[in-house]
Amino acid sequence: MKPDRFRTLARAQGPFASIYFDDSHDTPDARARLELQWNHLEEQLASHGAAAALVDRVHEAYDGAGPAVGRRGLAIVAGPDVMVTERMDHVPETMTVRVAELPYLIPIVEHAPSSATYIVATVDHVGADIAVHRAGQIHRESTEGGEFPVHKASGTETPGYGDPQPRAEEASRRNIRAAAERVTALVDEVGPEAVFVVGEVRSRSDFIAALPKRVAERAVQANIGARHGVDTSVLNGFVTEYFEMARAESDDAVLQRFQAELDRGSGLATEGIPGVCAALREGAVETLVIGDLGDSTVLVGDARNVVAPNADVMSELGSKSASTVRADEALPLAAIAIDAELVAVGDSAAPRDGIGAVLRYAPRTAAAT
Repeated sequence: MKPDRFRTLARAQGPFASIYFDDSHDTPDARARLELQWNHLEEQLASHGAAAALVDRVHEAYDGAGPAVGRRGLAIVAGPDVMVTERMDHVPETMTVRVAELPYLIPIVEHAPSSATYIVATVDHVGADIAVHRAGQIHRESTEGGEFPVHKASGTETPGYGDPQPRAEEASRRNIRAAAERVTALVDEVGPEAVFVVGEVRSRSDFIAALPKRVAERAVQANIGARHGVDTSVLNGFVTEYFEMARAESDDAVLQRFQAELDRGSGLATEGIPGVCAALREGAVETLVIGDLGDSTVLVGDARNVVAPNADVMSELGSKSASTVRADEALPLAAIAIDAELVAVGDSAAPRDGIGAVLRYAPRTAAAT
């Protein structure tokens, strides 16, 4: 997962409330159940030492998230000056509530849906309906080439008018070209990870053929209906599945590279809390590989990425201040602070101490430090 969605948290000061719970609206008594759950949540926040202002921020974050549809989990991370909410397809079995100086982000890394920018172009030979999905917002527009006729005459005789087939084909080409030009302009503007092309087979093929190569390479054909007849839920499911598969492939590639570099002894991967702390301090981490850190702790110094496995190392660093915090809170935040990506591997891999990293370069500090 890219660090962009967490940058405000890396710059903000605590304390933070980090909450993960079942926010499903799939039963007749959902509203009553959630009210009881919120009462329990307030008790949990109070028992963890949350001030009234922080509890109010949590309520504000929840109100801003809007109602869930079906079975969904909700993540809320709130601080005095920042809040992050994420809907998750994964529904937590139990509520998690933490109040600490650092946010707890691993469940979001592991279960939050993709935040990728993408475009959906639903096309035919008249034009296209375009939706740009970016930063949680959707911009919609339609483009029509304005060229007619686009359908060939059904009869074989057209006395006095010439053959209508070439005119229809040329009108179709111009309309498709106009739609392709508009989508190309949007791609150049927002830089989407994918362009989903929806429509009947001929329209999709002609549209993609009209795109420049740099845009066509991002095109993903969705055979889920013709223009003006697409089921939105089916489209959303297609997009979600595509990004889930892309994420799984990307995570697998990171794990393979991580293991290969460890096996080679190249210095471009490390595992264990001491080695990862050293790499984070030097800004050498490209991707943090997060497993099960349990209740491990580290020390955090003057900056987010000044992390150490013990007091002796922190003393050598000359940090003016140091606090002991949970490793599963401090290490992901340190990675975000140096613009590293994060991969949560759960039980699929077991780096030493539950933490590893693929590195940009071999750090100067020994991995055992």
